[in-house]
Amino acid sequence: MAMNIVDKINNLVLIKNVIVSVYDKSGLDQFIPGLLSINPDIKFYSTGGTYQHINNILGSNAQKHLIAISDYTGQPEMQGGLVKTIDFKIYLGLLSETYNQAHVKDISRVQGINFDMVVGNLYPFLTTISSPDVTVEKARANIDIGGPCMIRASAKNYLRVAVVTDIQDYSMILEKLENNNSKLDLNTRFELAKKAFYHTAQYDKTISEYLNNIEFSEVQKCYRFML
Repeated sequence: MAMNIVDKINNLVLIKNVIVSVYDKSGLDQFIPGLLSINPDIKFYSTGGTYQHINNILGSNAQKHLIAISDYTGQPEMQGGLVKTIDFKIYLGLLSETYNQAHVKDISRVQGINFDMVVGNLYPFLTTISSPDVTVEKARANIDIGGPCMIRASAKNYLRVAVVTDIQDYSMILEKLENNNSKLDLNTRFELAKKAFYHTAQYDKTISEYLNNIEFSEVQKCYRFML
């Protein structure tokens, strides 16, 4: 398989298409209006409860600036929200490279867009397993799949995409965008990517350590065997 080796990128990237899919919605009440005030043409793509939260924040502006990811992909969410953002059209928009003409053609072929920013945080696995009444099944249900995938894809393509996993970075990002006409520089995107990979690594480490300390007898208690 040929590797995509890149030697030409933009230092400053205009933030105009943003995926927002978060469990912890703290700070969105300031961050979303802040992004919109800096770039009045910005579009937000979102899912489930996050979509509803942003819809409430935007009010009358929602119709122009907020798109359900299921409407963008043409695929409804899986029952229980198990599959929302894992879609070819989404990942084309995250991993495509600006000056790769094959990627440009791929985006055009599916009538897609390039995403410039992902705002994401994950299901609260650590909080779940810290509860005194936790079961293995409750823990399993709180393993986030789409979130880590999307965060990792965005972090890998820091060449063009800003990935935001830390709520504490919202104000810093708004300040940088305000100072650069809604554009974010490579240094910031790189620093955000480092944070994102650490975030998903710690998340997976927590899951691994939990499962490795569970006896199979605890798993058996959770289920009725049908056959």
